[in-house]
Amino acid sequence: MKMFEIKGKVAIVTGASGTLAGSIAESLAIAGVRLALLSRSIETITPLLDKLGHLGATARAYEVDILSKDSLTSVRDSIKTDFGKIDILLNIAGGNLPGATIAPDKNIFDMSIRDFTKVVDLNLNGTVLPSMVFGELMAEQQKGVIINYSSMAVSRTITRVAGYSASKAAMENFTRWMAVEMALKFGDGIRVNAIAPGFFIGKQNKDLLTNADGSYTERGATIIQNTPMARFGNADELNGAIHFLCSEAASFITGIVLPVDGGFGAFSGV
Repeated sequence: MKMFEIKGKVAIVTGASGTLAGSIAESLAIAGVRLALLSRSIETITPLLDKLGHLGATARAYEVDILSKDSLTSVRDSIKTDFGKIDILLNIAGGNLPGATIAPDKNIFDMSIRDFTKVVDLNLNGTVLPSMVFGELMAEQQKGVIINYSSMAVSRTITRVAGYSASKAAMENFTRWMAVEMALKFGDGIRVNAIAPGFFIGKQNKDLLTNADGSYTERGATIIQNTPMARFGNADELNGAIHFLCSEAASFITGIVLPVDGGFGAFSGV
């Protein structure tokens, strides 16, 4: 087997309607990976399914609530029937809410604890539960790869995003914990890692980072000033890291968080 070969593997993608998820799904499809695309609503990923179909990819969509173990278990059984196995789990689903974000004219005491809890639930438990449900099948197979999506908001204090930062930090800790648990109890064939994207413009943050004319907002400009490569990332620039972590080239790598950030995490701002 070639070191970076992933053709024929079966990958599950949660949060499949997002920009980053769509990019990696297309990239994996081109590499010959068969795809199970998960979303709360199948309608949201119909355009992606059509695009993958034109590429000749094998891809199916599944409607699921990633915060429901019963829903996830039902989908897991369907995927096993449809594909016969699960090789890769990409935990991409996540997000933020206005009430868990501190606006410039507000402070921590104005934050909605209800929204904070929802954001933690989505970003932390939305990774933990799929890892448990699909990881159980990997444990039976004694082989599999789980890749979680973290954030620069963990290693650096990014103002405003209190709930998002806390939940992604907890998720990184869980990534390391799950990596140790799986290796110790189910062997070296199961690896659990994460990537930490820098700043990429997607559906959720476009208006926060850019103006209608395409220029940067004040926040967008601040990010660029603190990114040595002086630009936002392109969604497909995450894909090489994912391919690597999914392949046998990374067979002795588990429990890490790989930054893909244009140097943001290395820069002091001075």
